[in-house]
Amino acid sequence: MISTWSTAAGRTLRAVRGASAPVTYGLIVACGLVFALGPASGLVPGYGSGDALLAAQRTYFRHWGVVPAELFDGPAGAALTPATALFVHGSWVHLLGNMLFLFVFGVMTEERMGRVEFTLFYVGCGYLALLGYAAANAASEQSLVGASGAVSAVLGAFLYLFPRARVTSLLPFLFFLPLRFPAWVVLPSWAALQWLAAGRASDGPGVAYLAHLVGFGLGFGYAWVRYGRTARVKAAAAPVTEGERQP
Repeated sequence: MISTWSTAAGRTLRAVRGASAPVTYGLIVACGLVFALGPASGLVPGYGSGDALLAAQRTYFRHWGVVPAELFDGPAGAALTPATALFVHGSWVHLLGNMLFLFVFGVMTEERMGRVEFTLFYVGCGYLALLGYAAANAASEQSLVGASGAVSAVLGAFLYLFPRARVTSLLPFLFFLPLRFPAWVVLPSWAALQWLAAGRASDGPGVAYLAHLVGFGLGFGYAWVRYGRTARVKAAAAPVTEGERQP
């Protein structure tokens, strides 16, 4: 069993190193492994079941996630949680939704930025997106986890760099028929939905729409300042399924 896992891990690492966007694929693999080994996946018997599993999940999310009330008034180590929270997800749907968007939009963005810059961009914007949400909800005791602040930044940068790239969206009011639209139509529409949802969001647990908006704005602004008008590329079509699930 151990040798099988070692062989699979070795193949995965070789595939990541040889890919055109190794950082994007590496982030997807890292998030997948962290989730699989955590209590939310249900794959590790050691966390128990029932109430014991729920308690383990709360402790896990509180330790690795962002708790706004502790971020500003708690121990110094809490300052690291906006970075660690980027690799922690609360459910399979949460994980798969974020990784789908990262896969679709991250590859072309990484190829345009380069590996080192894309890594710093992803982590930096993700950190600031979660920090912005925490600052706006400084009294909240709810744990915040997920990569969608960073992924939203990738979407914002993609919009600036590849505004004419055509993406496939599933529209519910058209019976989920796959239709292709330019990125400058799909992504601003997505951001507008996040804005509307953020205005209706409560203080309880759920989707951190504000983190999505902060990340999207940071990503678009970074690409605008960093690359200017000469950066825009007429890109090939990129498929995507509409709808991010959780923060």
